[in-house]
Amino acid sequence: MLTVLGDLAWDVLIRTNSELLTGGDTFGEVVLAPGGSAANVAVWAARCGVDTQFIGKIGRDNFGRLAEEHLHKENVKTHVIRTDAYPTASIAVWIDHLGERSMVSGKGADFYLLPSELPKVLLEQSSHLHLTAWSLFTDPPRAAACRAAKVAKRAGATLSLDPGSFQMTQEMGVQRFLNATTPLDVDILFPNYEEGCTLTGESEPEVIVHTLKKLYPEALIALKLDAQGALLLEGNQLIPIAPATQQLLDATGAGDSFAGAFLSHYLVSHDAAAAGYFACQISAWVIERLGGQAPIDEGLAQILQKHS
Repeated sequence: MLTVLGDLAWDVLIRTNSELLTGGDTFGEVVLAPGGSAANVAVWAARCGVDTQFIGKIGRDNFGRLAEEHLHKENVKTHVIRTDAYPTASIAVWIDHLGERSMVSGKGADFYLLPSELPKVLLEQSSHLHLTAWSLFTDPPRAAACRAAKVAKRAGATLSLDPGSFQMTQEMGVQRFLNATTPLDVDILFPNYEEGCTLTGESEPEVIVHTLKKLYPEALIALKLDAQGALLLEGNQLIPIAPATQQLLDATGAGDSFAGAFLSHYLVSHDAAAAGYFACQISAWVIERLGGQAPIDEGLAQILQKHS
């Protein structure tokens, strides 16, 4: 069982068809879509065929109910903690006319998960636990995420981590971030290029992955390089993965889909190169569509069938 713990939210996607000038107006698209980095990973892992469960905290509100229903429809098992104290999270996602995205995340219920609320039995039954750094930037929910990692690892599970945001890492402080994450004994690390640069102070992909390997010595490093594909470091072996597309419409959720697809393949095959190739195909499909969980179409169905 793959377990994903963390944020479950709704994305308000705002995409312009042309450059928006300060104080100006333009046409575009405004869409409400399911999101949250951890929830995105869970959905993509489930879509790619692995038995997946999600653990998180939501408000006792309509957004929370709809989010949980959506996960059920995506065949993701859920263990959600409901609260009246905080609303279900929402995220404003600004997508410019070039397809690049910026986000403003409201602190919803997911940021208030406590160690005492964790389902210990479910964590002990997991074969793999995935965390995103959105569960680590502040406390709570940092203590809960670290506790979940310890419980799962002690029971024999492997652990993956997505660093989440270069800007939030900078605001937290790189050394504080490393102090919080390096003791977790991470088995797979999923940084994007900007996060890799921030964590290492380096700019060349090969130097970044080797430096990250020193920081997380037991981890397979999967560096996401957008239009350049990905670069994996497994042990001492560098594995470049070619991009599957360069047709960027919306980068929202691309890294999450990469992680979900990679885990679905690698946890079964233990073939990093094949998992990386599959993950690049999935994330390429995602960036050509609006939102991180666009509905399955014939093109995606063919990719999934080919790798089933």
